Amino acid sequence: MSAPVNPFKKALTEGKTLFGCWLGLANTFSAEMMGQAGFDWLVVDGEHAPNDLRSILAQLQVLAGTDSHAVVRVPVGETWMIKQTLDAGAQTILVPMVESVEQARQLVRAVTFPPNGDRGVGFALTRAAQFNLTQDYGTTADEQICLLVQIENRKGMAALDDILAIDGIDGVFIGPADLAADLGHMGNSLHPDVQSVIMDALTRIAASGKAAGILAVNDDMVRNAISAGASFVAVGADILLLGQAARDLASKWRNTTK
Repeated sequence: MSAPVNPFKKALTEGKTLFGCWLGLANTFSAEMMGQAGFDWLVVDGEHAPNDLRSILAQLQVLAGTDSHAVVRVPVGETWMIKQTLDAGAQTILVPMVESVEQARQLVRAVTFPPNGDRGVGFALTRAAQFNLTQDYGTTADEQICLLVQIENRKGMAALDDILAIDGIDGVFIGPADLAADLGHMGNSLHPDVQSVIMDALTRIAASGKAAGILAVNDDMVRNAISAGASFVAVGADILLLGQAARDLASKWRNTTK
């Protein structure tokens, strides 16, 4: 039995545009609800959300019962973290703060089994291989792993073209918040200077043949990103959605008594 087909990776190679959302609540109940909302993909965030390996595993388990593909953002691109996340069953990994060719090459090795990579061969014990039911996992898994690297500062942008030339990287995701801060526009990713850099990067990524991704909660930015070549676009976050809806509801009724 071979490793299961990665539907997210397959859709990107077919040129489809996929819409996603961020999961920051670190909760299986809300993750399952978001998985039933209709998004193509959902990011289980291990960088800025209070997630650990066990909570990531639990969210992978509940999302497996939905039509939304789980993308796991690891806290940092450490090989051991990536190994554990893949063994837990993640097929798509997003790595933040990629700044150099050397770092990107090591990430490719981290998601690849020997002799071409450094991923540990212990899949007989893992959820990824259905606890050894997927007996051909070791020879078929590499093809189904999707590696997304996140470029989000000036160093990363300077290395972008060289990173795009690396085999084994399936997509490049632009992080608008950190990029805006590094460009001197903290909290303002819609600043024209930031938008110019973002859209240029998305165009270059798409032209390279790799998938281009972005997080954008502004409708005009979403449309512009797609026009520039973005093919996987996160359009919101569970925390932002809940927070805004709660504030609107509270304000609506509190204001009626004043």
